[in-house]
Amino acid sequence: MNIRRLPGLLALPVLTALLAGCGIRSTEVPTDFGPAPSRVRCSLADPGRATQSGQGVPVQVFLLCGSSLVAVDRAVPVPDGAAGAERRVLVAQGLLDQLAQSPSAAEKEAGYTTDVRGGVRVSGPGADDPDDALRLSAAPGSLTSYALAQVVCTLSDSAATEGDGSVVLGGPGTQPPRRYACTSEVRSRPGSNEPPSSEVTGG
Repeated sequence: MNIRRLPGLLALPVLTALLAGCGIRSTEVPTDFGPAPSRVRCSLADPGRATQSGQGVPVQVFLLCGSSLVAVDRAVPVPDGAAGAERRVLVAQGLLDQLAQSPSAAEKEAGYTTDVRGGVRVSGPGADDPDDALRLSAAPGSLTSYALAQVVCTLSDSAATEGDGSVVLGGPGTQPPRRYACTSEVRSRPGSNEPPSSEVTGG
């Protein structure tokens, strides 16, 4: 037996242990830092501030945040004594005006935007329209998919409609109005899902 080879043989277990130790130590380095923080919070620090600057009927409007529609609190002015069809039109006009306003500084910081442009006027039903119809000065089909989703979802559950999740909208011409619905798909992805609609006739 060659005694000189013993030191080399004894060194093998030590080398193996060191290599194994290196493998174990490498797992101590963290590899999962969790999801990246989002720049879009879609949450206001003080939601009540939205209605403090104005007086009127408390309402909610749908703004865009990220890829979804998010409801925020507003207030629209309605004169005392307004009732019935007049009140519905006034509320609808107030809601559209709120949608067209630029979001507040706090809302912008939270990621809110709007695609609704100003200048759209609202009137009551035409001669052959259902009683709950609203006529816009711009044809609903001319609005962007985002703006139409904002308008439909804001109006469909307000004092301007029957509150059943839909709204009857028409344009300035003689084309029959259509009933538009605000669905969960529209609220979650307004750019990809336009509000479903169907024709309505009769008063």
